[in-house]
Amino acid sequence: MMTGLSIQDLSMRFELPNGGAVQALEGVSLDLKAGELMSVLGPSGCGKTTLLNIVAGFLAQTSGKLVLNGHEIHGPDAERGMVFQKGALFEWMSVRENVGFGPSMKGMPSAEKRETVDHLLDVVGLQDFKEKAVYELSGGMQQRVALARCLANDPDVILMDEPLGALDALTREKMQSLVLKLWKETGKTIILITHSVEEALLLGERLIVMAPRPGRIHKEYRLPFAELGVGADLREVKKHPDFGVKRDEILAMIWDMEEEIMGRTEDAA
Repeated sequence: MMTGLSIQDLSMRFELPNGGAVQALEGVSLDLKAGELMSVLGPSGCGKTTLLNIVAGFLAQTSGKLVLNGHEIHGPDAERGMVFQKGALFEWMSVRENVGFGPSMKGMPSAEKRETVDHLLDVVGLQDFKEKAVYELSGGMQQRVALARCLANDPDVILMDEPLGALDALTREKMQSLVLKLWKETGKTIILITHSVEEALLLGERLIVMAPRPGRIHKEYRLPFAELGVGADLREVKKHPDFGVKRDEILAMIWDMEEEIMGRTEDAA
């Protein structure tokens, strides 16, 4: 049986109340092997989050299909876990209760659940905060809880929608290191949406640049920086001679796309 995720000629069209329509995605195809880490970039409105929501099963595509580990995706499933820009945590629960929620819903025995939760809290560095309420934690800590809660369900694929976008620069760097650590230690397949070119370079052994609406794959890169960044100082990784070259190339590419979008808007006006 094939392992990994296959996206085959995926398109998404939204019908509008006024009778119009928006073609959000068109002809998106890619194969992602089990254990790969892919970042997705593109100008605003290019369909990045729409693509992620279809993979998650929150939206049903207009055409095309998605196959995970040999079976077609139809709706949400525990095999795919989502980490949102804000943790979407249960504010009234403790850290431990949040991480253990999924295993509880699956009927995991109490002793096994306790062991799983304690292990994951160790992994994300929150063992000392396990009895704290979520609202008592900083934004970075809340995102650590969200990661641990996602991992507690043992998904095959982790989907991350701008999970670090709201964090300050130092906390964001620490979380980037944690994402790389979790990727390497768990062997999970990860798809990460970001607006930061530097973050996409650091956290994508594969990097997809999407073109403006209708969203489609414009260019793909295979990069060494995620592997280099595991357990390393990410500031040193950024000093790699190819890092700046790729950053400037992709920035120019996205800037040109944004200019094209603005030109279309002015013409329409």
